[in-house]
Amino acid sequence: MTDAIKSVKSITKRLDVPADANVKAWLEAQISGADMPFYLLAHADDGVIWSKTNDAGQLVTAPQTDFSPPLRAETLHDARLFSTVREVFLWRDGDGNFRARAIIDGGVDAQDSEYYDEEQILWGTRAEPIGHIGQGFTLLREGAQGLCHVVPIQVTSPYKEHSLRLTVRHYLETDDKGLVRVKYSRLVNLYQYQKQSEGA
Repeated sequence: MTDAIKSVKSITKRLDVPADANVKAWLEAQISGADMPFYLLAHADDGVIWSKTNDAGQLVTAPQTDFSPPLRAETLHDARLFSTVREVFLWRDGDGNFRARAIIDGGVDAQDSEYYDEEQILWGTRAEPIGHIGQGFTLLREGAQGLCHVVPIQVTSPYKEHSLRLTVRHYLETDDKGLVRVKYSRLVNLYQYQKQSEGA
């Protein structure tokens, strides 16, 4: 599902990542209280890692399970820390060093940008609450394929399969030949889709 093209003021900038940076601490340093909450989606050698911020702006990962590996620099490929206002993207370059950039909607020196939002469907035909009540994590399983990931939201019951959505924002640019293309993309939101009842 794709919305119409809209306009927003945004800015993209590179971020410095010290060679000896503690990944979790570095990511937490990028969090702005005004833009809370933040979610984290990371890919590592040992699996997919989801996390979210608590009230103190610290990243909280799911209770340790076989389906939720720890966040550590040694195994990390890339990570996206995102809110509705900004995303920090951390990745490894060809030499194995970390690089990072931020995309921010609004703020000083922001430029007019056209964009459209895309809603992506996440894996998950079955949902199982995980950890203590109130921690807000859910284990999602995908059919008989054995695919699992632990998402940082508490899904409502009864859970409708594939009802979790990830909003991706695509920013556009026009080249010198007049062709429009996606210049860059960022994650915006994670939520559970609730179909409106007919007549609502």
